Amino acid sequence: MTTHELQQEILRLKKEKNVCILAHAYQSQAVLEVADYTGDSYGLSVQAAKTDAAGVIMCGVRFMAETCKILSPEKTVWLANPMAGCPMAEQLDLPALRALKAQYPGYATVAYINTTSALKTECDVCVTSSSAVNICRALDADKILFIPDPNLGSYVAAQLPEKQFAFYHGGCPRHRVVSAADVARARAAHPGAKLLVHPECRAEVVAQADYVGSTTGIMAYAKKSAAREFIIGTENSIVEHLSFDCPDKSFYPLAVQLTCMNMKLTTLPDIYRCLLGTGGEQIMLPADIMAGAGRCIRRMVELGG
Repeated sequence: MTTHELQQEILRLKKEKNVCILAHAYQSQAVLEVADYTGDSYGLSVQAAKTDAAGVIMCGVRFMAETCKILSPEKTVWLANPMAGCPMAEQLDLPALRALKAQYPGYATVAYINTTSALKTECDVCVTSSSAVNICRALDADKILFIPDPNLGSYVAAQLPEKQFAFYHGGCPRHRVVSAADVARARAAHPGAKLLVHPECRAEVVAQADYVGSTTGIMAYAKKSAAREFIIGTENSIVEHLSFDCPDKSFYPLAVQLTCMNMKLTTLPDIYRCLLGTGGEQIMLPADIMAGAGRCIRRMVELGG
């Protein structure tokens, strides 16, 4: 089959089987074109929970599919490619988290949504990149242990000087390698372009940005801005998607390193096989994980996330 023919088969099968397809913004353009919803991980799970679909296919990474299952326990949820994991989400396990918490008694533990469901069971609240500042501000705690990304945590801490933060020294292996030297090279090559970056980047990169925000925030800013050129400081597929959405504007990658191979694992054949029942992985979580991680996510919603 050609790409178009495969896409048409996927569209037919998902309707026939009452399945909703979610595609994270870091997926390929071909995958986005067959999705019912695209965007950031938590937003996708919220959208899926509102649908009447009996099943959900997550085109993203494992923690995203887990979040989807927690928010839609009555639905059958599949991860399109079982090998698609998130290195940042998998940096900590429960014994390591417990040891870290023991070093910071009296600290509230705040987990980035980019963590496993098991880790969320031992955290007070989780946050997204767009809600982290507001959630940490609203949290009734003066001391916060922020896991696993110290770059996002430091970005939050800089805006909340009245609170004391501690960090786990992990982070996204893609965003954290981008440097001020990369910014200098990109600005020299495109001197009139706006620099839009994700707060998972280092502080030295964030400090030079014209806009700092989540992936969907970056895309919305670029679409609405009167500027014509943009340097994109997050996963490089966003350069492609924005080029499709805004053909009258120019988009440039901040650095070649900003390519997530885990996100690139999911393909149209993966989705097709999942719909046929011959591929993908159905997400099953123990009751205690569902309950504990669900509490952590609900607390975020209660605090305005």
